[in-house]
Amino acid sequence: MSREITCCFTGHRHLGSDFKKENLKGAIENLIEKGVKIFIAGGALGFDTEAALEVLRQKKAGKDVALHIYAPCNNQAVRFSFKEKWIYKKILKHADYVDMPPQPYFNGCMKIRNYKMVDASSYVIAYYTGEFKSGTGQTVRYAQRSGLEITNLCTNLKEDF
Repeated sequence: MSREITCCFTGHRHLGSDFKKENLKGAIENLIEKGVKIFIAGGALGFDTEAALEVLRQKKAGKDVALHIYAPCNNQAVRFSFKEKWIYKKILKHADYVDMPPQPYFNGCMKIRNYKMVDASSYVIAYYTGEFKSGTGQTVRYAQRSGLEITNLCTNLKEDF
């Protein structure tokens, strides 16, 4: 997998009223026009799910893209609702690649997954509110330190990043 043609997603589980699916679609289409072909999502609820579904829509529409899912653990969906589990299974089924660790949840598995996604990418599409003490904040800061190009779709920032 080539880092130059890869984008990962990071974002909060709860999306604010400023989240617009058309902005996510536009950000993905912009990167496709730049030659990005691989999109990595972490399989979480909220932004990850929306991003993965949009990549699958782009693929269904004939775009030359691949969806990779990097799960943090093998029981990520254990607390998802029935509907959330159904969507998660659909995403896993249609993904081009699934990185599913053999172990169940452990303290730190989300951070490992997030850093692995950043390390494989040149671009990040985020929905980051500026919440410093969050996995999304930690991932955005790591991506900044790593020199990735970051597009933040959140317009209601609590603080600048």
